[in-house]
Parts: sequence; structure tokens; C-alpha cells
Amino acid sequence: MDISTLEAMRAVLRGPVTGPQDPDYDQARKLYNAMIDKRPAAIARCVDAGDVMTGIRFVRDQGLDLAVRGAGHSGPGLCLVDGGVTLDLSPMRWVRVDPAARIAQVGGGSQLGDLDHATHAFGLATPSGIISMTGVGGLTLGGGHGYLTRKYGLTVDNLLAADVVLADGSFVTASETDHPDLFWALRGGGGNFGVVTSFTYRLHPVHTIGFGVTVWPVDHTREVLTWYRDFLPQAPEDVYGFFTLFTIPPAPPFPEDIHHRKVCGIVWCHTGELDGFEKDLTAVQEPGPPAFHFTSPMPYPMLQGAFDELIPTGYQWYWRGDFFDSIPDAAIDVHLKHGENLVSPLSLMHLYPVDGAAHRVGPEDTAWAYRDAVWSGVFAGVDPDPANADAIRRWCVDYWEEMHPYSMGGSYVNFLGEGEAPGRVRATYRDHYDRLAQVKKTYDPDNVFHATQNIRPAAPPQAR
Repeated sequence: MDISTLEAMRAVLRGPVTGPQDPDYDQARKLYNAMIDKRPAAIARCVDAGDVMTGIRFVRDQGLDLAVRGAGHSGPGLCLVDGGVTLDLSPMRWVRVDPAARIAQVGGGSQLGDLDHATHAFGLATPSGIISMTGVGGLTLGGGHGYLTRKYGLTVDNLLAADVVLADGSFVTASETDHPDLFWALRGGGGNFGVVTSFTYRLHPVHTIGFGVTVWPVDHTREVLTWYRDFLPQAPEDVYGFFTLFTIPPAPPFPEDIHHRKVCGIVWCHTGELDGFEKDLTAVQEPGPPAFHFTSPMPYPMLQGAFDELIPTGYQWYWRGDFFDSIPDAAIDVHLKHGENLVSPLSLMHLYPVDGAAHRVGPEDTAWAYRDAVWSGVFAGVDPDPANADAIRRWCVDYWEEMHPYSMGGSYVNFLGEGEAPGRVRATYRDHYDRLAQVKKTYDPDNVFHATQNIRPAAPPQAR
């Protein structure tokens, strides 16, 4: 992009436009994952839907590549594009709550922490992720799962409407009654269909939850996972617990005598009556006495931000994921092997429950194609030092390759990593892929939104 084009873009947008010659360029292109080093020709911070509409038209007129950024949490860095333009929605951070209707409308650049803070004041929340700095946009469009999923479903199960700027720069509102095909695709199909400038969510009563963390030495992984795979799916839906392999950080609530130890464990969230929390967790003694078991009442937003400081912006990340409907004994052996060989103190594996309320939504009702999955797994190599990037990548890929035969074949789209085979996107959407490709053909026939885990527009029928 030459200077005259950059200046022309600045002239038509209200928000600032940053180019490679500007002093804040490196800060503007900084992502959560420091392993990504892409250099856009321009980063345009959009202050409203009008900026997005104008920005898309400008980029198309110039024949440039386009990417869209919410909070910059994309693992493979899909929110930046080399030599193209990123429309950065981060100035659009706002939340409006209607407590009587139990609805929240949220700006497309907002983070989960913004949503949780605004709704918590009214004793309300909607299912989302587990890191408060995550953008609502990327998380929602991928499907969204977290602490409230067993009780209230996926994020997309609670999406009521979305304001969307389409590939031609036009604006629509998608819902069950308006543009229902687009609304179906937005609920799990990623950023393939347009730029969502605001989301409207259904809210649920959530205020003070029961938080817990239980850990055992990593060599107890076989006993703990054998117990967990039976216990959790049968537990009341108020009980949520994700299984994890990690290294104890030197921080509260962990006592010093277990700092830096490799462990297996479960992070709990209980949405029922607080006096029933401990009763629901008495079974944690069954796989053997834990090395540490901690429970406490906690405001829900506090739990949502609990891991923010442990894994802040600017670390090296490499992740991959898969869906699982069971945890067979052979898979447990793989978890034990790689848990004992965690490549760095911050590397981890999580198995997130996606059952309960998420299973009560029909398999054809949204683009999320794995309503029969019980866990969404992620394998993540994490380290602050760029010198360790190859090591954490290798550990992650080796772990994933050994686990993949026990998977359902596809992954939560937000856990697809950089450089995975194109067939992984199709596997992630199963039989929904062809329907998504048809929606893509309708709303983005030129594949303007291709800096995504891309669903290509359906090809026109061949002439006979």
C-alpha cells in the first residue's frame, strides 16, 4: 500500500489507520500469541459499524486482502494478514444490559471480561470461555464453550441476533426470523460470512459460584481420568469440571510445597446452591487422596479472569484440538505419557465438557456439528521464550497425533492450529460443510473473508 492509498483510507474512516511507518505499528499488530509475526499494510481501528462498512468497500476497491480482529486471541493469527488490511474492532467495546428481559447487546470488539462485568451487576451471565481477555467475536462465531456450558449450553445456543456487515459493505441483522440461513451459519461457522459489529445474547441467573481446584501427582493420571470419565457426565449439570495436565504455578491458592510440580487436576465451577457444592465433590477422594483440594465461593467474573495473569499476552503459543466422545484406556496412557513430559512450565492439556445443556440442542440447529461430543480437548505448548518455539510446537503436535485416533475426527474450530491440513476444516463441520458453503456463496461469493479457517463458497453448477 503506497502512502497515497493509506492517506485515502484515513480520509474515509473515523478511526485511526496505522501503517508500517507509524511509531505505534508494532504495538498495533501485536497479538496474544507472540509466535505470530505478520505485517499488514494497514491496521484500521473501526469505531462503529459505519467504519466497518466503509473499510470493507475501500479494501475491496483496492483489491487488498482483508482480515478482522476482535481481541487478537486467534492462535494461528488469522486476525492479521501480510500485506493486506486488518479491520480492528477493539474500539467497539461496549455492553448494554436489559435486566428485565435478561438480554445483553455487546459490541463486536468487546472482550469476555467486558460482558461479564456488565452482566454481573444484575446477577446474570451467558456461557463463554475461560480467559477474560478473549474477544467475544471469535469465541462466539466458533461456537463458544466454558464454565456454564453444561448448565446453559454453548455461547451460540444463547445468541439471539447479530448485526453483520457483509462482503459488499451492506449491513443486516441476522436472527431466527431475519436472514435465518446466515444466522445458522454464524453459530459456529467462524468469521467466514461477515463482520459482526454487535451480538445479542440471552442471559441466565449467575452471580456467586462455587470455585474449586483439585490436583493429584501426574503419575496418578490413569486413576484420575478413569474416575473422571465416568463421574463428570453423570454429575448434576450445576457441576462443571475440566480435566487438565499442567505444572503448578508459584502462586495462590497453591501451597509452596507443591509449586513447580507436574500434576493432573480438575478445575471446578458449581452453579447450584453453595451449600451443596462440597457434597457434590465428595467423590474427588475416590481416585486417591488429592495432593491439594481447594474450594471457595467466588464472583463469577473473578473465576473468568483467574488465569489471565498466568498466561498473559506476548507468550509463544502452539495449540491443536479435537473432540472426544469417550476416554478409552489407551488414550489415558497417552495423556499420562505426555503429562509426565510437559515440555515447559506453562504447557498444558485441557478436556472441556461440552455435554449437558449443549446436548439438548438439535444437531441441525446450528453450524456447530458435534452435538454428540462429550469433551473438547486442546493441547497447548506455551513458553515466554522464542527460543523454545520449536520445542513446544513439537510436543503439541506429537501429543495431538497420538491422541487423534481416539478422537471424533474434528475439532472446535477455535482450536485449529497453524499449518493444519485443509481437510481439518471440513472434518470440523462434518455434514454441515456443504450447507455452510452454500451460505458462503450467498453472502460472500468472492471469498472476501478468507483469512479464516476458510469455508470456500460452493462452486456454481457445471454447464451441461
